[in-house]
Amino acid sequence: VKLQGGINMDRRTFLRGSTATAVAGGAAATSAISAPAIAQNKMQLKMVTTWPKNFPGLGTSAERLAKRITDMTDGRISVKVFGSGEIVPALEAFDAVSSETADMYHGAEYYWQGKSKAFSFFAAVPYGFTAQEMNAWIHHGGGQELWDELAADFGIKPFAACNTGVQMGGWFKQPVTKLEDMKGLKFRMPGLGGEVLRQIGVSVVNLPGEDIFPSLQSGNIDGTEWVGPWNDLAFGFYKITKHYYWPGMHEPGTTLSCGINKETWDSFSDSDKAIIEAACGAENNNSLAEFNARNNDALQTLINEHDVQLHKMPDEIMKQLGEAAGDVMADTAKEDDITKRVYQSYMDFRKKAVAWSKRAEQGYMNIRDLPFDYS
Repeated sequence: VKLQGGINMDRRTFLRGSTATAVAGGAAATSAISAPAIAQNKMQLKMVTTWPKNFPGLGTSAERLAKRITDMTDGRISVKVFGSGEIVPALEAFDAVSSETADMYHGAEYYWQGKSKAFSFFAAVPYGFTAQEMNAWIHHGGGQELWDELAADFGIKPFAACNTGVQMGGWFKQPVTKLEDMKGLKFRMPGLGGEVLRQIGVSVVNLPGEDIFPSLQSGNIDGTEWVGPWNDLAFGFYKITKHYYWPGMHEPGTTLSCGINKETWDSFSDSDKAIIEAACGAENNNSLAEFNARNNDALQTLINEHDVQLHKMPDEIMKQLGEAAGDVMADTAKEDDITKRVYQSYMDFRKKAVAWSKRAEQGYMNIRDLPFDYS
């Protein structure tokens, strides 16, 4: 079946959608819609997220992406966003899209590392890529092709759709001066970063965003990372602890993703596929710009209005964490063939990225930091 507006669908997909949605004239559907809903030659998609509804930066990025897709298709493909818990819990967003309970998700791939640790490489790797390096690998280093192969086994087509930039080290209830101070702590950190902390004796907990504050408040965890000053201010962690650490080794340029049910993706015309890909790319750039624009103002608010103590994590700790990260990465590569190939591609490209970044961004930042008058 080919619907007006350029949407191609096979007969089974069309019949499934058409029997589960409202029809022209306003008649109500008799059952909950699955994926996707078709009405009046339009496609209505449900996006589930791993973030609280409209949460600054993350939730609002999902909303912008949904609006951009809707606007760029003149409403032929409309996207409605559901925050974590509205349809499924945050950490079940992937399964919801894979099983066609929802059409799209907006989330972080390391939340799915229980399915394959290879997913974490497409979100954040300890001592790995910055945002710009990640974009280079995904778009020009073979990353997207590997990501497509990995996600296709679960019925999903993935895109980079948001980036937080470099994240902070996190919040601790007590100061940290040596590695031993971290051992035994209950700390919230997902992905491969969490695996690094486990390596040094930290009790790691993976919690969705909305569960972090009450867990920190109740003492169920002793510390947490989240994103950075803008988002951390919004969650109010400063109300519980004043010790805020930088830099974060675990997420140096965190890519967040839009995953689309692959059967739904395959039903789109080439032009609509191009529109959705462009919308994801635009939001990936826009979100990174927004985080970079807002983080320093939020950090000053935390320090000057909420008496937060900003600490630099000692270099010796960072070196020890770097050694642990190398061990974790090598172990991760042994999981299965796809993880090994993703790891190898990532590490090969990392050598190139590090070599260039030293001459480019790092080199420039070093000279910009020289003591000269630029007032």
